[in-house]
Amino acid sequence: MYDTIPSDEIIQKTANALKANGIETFVVENSQQAKQKFFEIIPEGAEVMNNQSMTLATIDVTDELLNSGKYNPVRQKLMDPNVLPKEKVILGAASDWSIGSVHAITEDGKLMIASGTGSQLGSEAYSSPHVLFVAGAQKIVTDLNEGFKRIYEHSLPMESERLNKAYNITTGSDVRKMLIINKESKPNRIKMILIKEVLGF
Repeated sequence: MYDTIPSDEIIQKTANALKANGIETFVVENSQQAKQKFFEIIPEGAEVMNNQSMTLATIDVTDELLNSGKYNPVRQKLMDPNVLPKEKVILGAASDWSIGSVHAITEDGKLMIASGTGSQLGSEAYSSPHVLFVAGAQKIVTDLNEGFKRIYEHSLPMESERLNKAYNITTGSDVRKMLIINKESKPNRIKMILIKEVLGF
């Protein structure tokens, strides 16, 4: 039910609605095109916070961001024991670029992001001057109500399964915090790469 790519008509309708809501949107056919567009958007030398995302891992951008030497990855600083905890919070919340994915996209151009900790939500909502989302088109839903259903009935169980397999966490995940982006007021701040493939949760 939640892993179906909608028609081109609905994808274009959603892309147009996102643009009308201040979110610049690029529709691509597949993961390869998504990766190409991703690195066209992110300038070399940029300070980047790559938030945890199965979609980013699937289109194979994370390793280049962290290890190519072409970018300034915040995540490496977050792993540095010499960086103070408060400084890590500031770095993660206000990087020049915050990149990640979303859990649902409504046909009228709203973005829904669920989180266990909320660590990425501040940068995506306000504090990072540039935000780039990458999402499979199967995440398109008719409205917010269907978006909530998608999150709780599909995304959450899949994340719980991932945690169990990866870390032997049997208690499951939880939606503790959530962000809904209705519109973006700052021109060119938020960009979306929308892929006609089933990617991520």
